[in-house]
Amino acid sequence: MALPKAMRLKGHRTFDYIHKNSVRYYGKLMSFKIATSNPKILISHKITDSLDNFKIAIAISKKVSKKAVVRNKMRRLLQDCLLKNFSQDENHKPYWLLVNLHNGEAFKDESRLLEEFKHLIFKSGLFK
Repeated sequence: MALPKAMRLKGHRTFDYIHKNSVRYYGKLMSFKIATSNPKILISHKITDSLDNFKIAIAISKKVSKKAVVRNKMRRLLQDCLLKNFSQDENHKPYWLLVNLHNGEAFKDESRLLEEFKHLIFKSGLFK
């Protein structure tokens, strides 16, 4: 199950903003960059609904795996984990999250990958 369109980040200005204005959390397999949302950036993409909500982007480098199939599988795995922990009832803080996978061994052990993902989510304070 893919992320709803309203939750995805897009545009180079969005990523420039996150890189410059983020708080970083590091793990062995991935890193998080979290910035407060800036809805003015997304107006040019004609996304008028849910501008101020929680949004996410998952970036997986070719250094992790050369195969796009493997990278997409990992992306879907992390998205499913996020959606299971995310509830619309709770009004989550309007943050933008960029997840970078940076270790080539990440795809070999899915349970370790998910464990670190959950750990960084709770460490960052995004979810309770």
